[in-house]
Amino acid sequence: HVQLVESGGGSVESGGSLTLSCAASGYAYRRHCKAWFRQVPGRSREGIAAIDSDGTTTYADSAKGRFTISKDNAENTLYLQMNSLKPEDTAMYSCAVGLGGGDSCSTSRQWTTFRYRGQGTQVTVS
Repeated sequence: HVQLVESGGGSVESGGSLTLSCAASGYAYRRHCKAWFRQVPGRSREGIAAIDSDGTTTYADSAKGRFTISKDNAENTLYLQMNSLKPEDTAMYSCAVGLGGGDSCSTSRQWTTFRYRGQGTQVTVS
């Protein structure tokens, strides 16, 4: 049984930083794509960062230069370091893991194409 559990969300002032974590268990794919999404009520879910199994990363324009996606393969944990946070970053942040890599592992990949998806952690920036 695969589980993704996010943590690290919270409330922070504008300009502050947060690091989100996504602990994964129960899967062992040779090649996979891991990503962070966010969603604001009433708006569609947005892919903001993705990382391939070879470490290649992609970012949405809204995240470039401020957010960093990384992973610890030994611990099967995905991270999202968020700096210079803005009120418009307020959202529910969720992680996802799916098969495939290369061009199929990017922030344009749809949420529903990831086989495993977490419940999310709230980030509020004021």
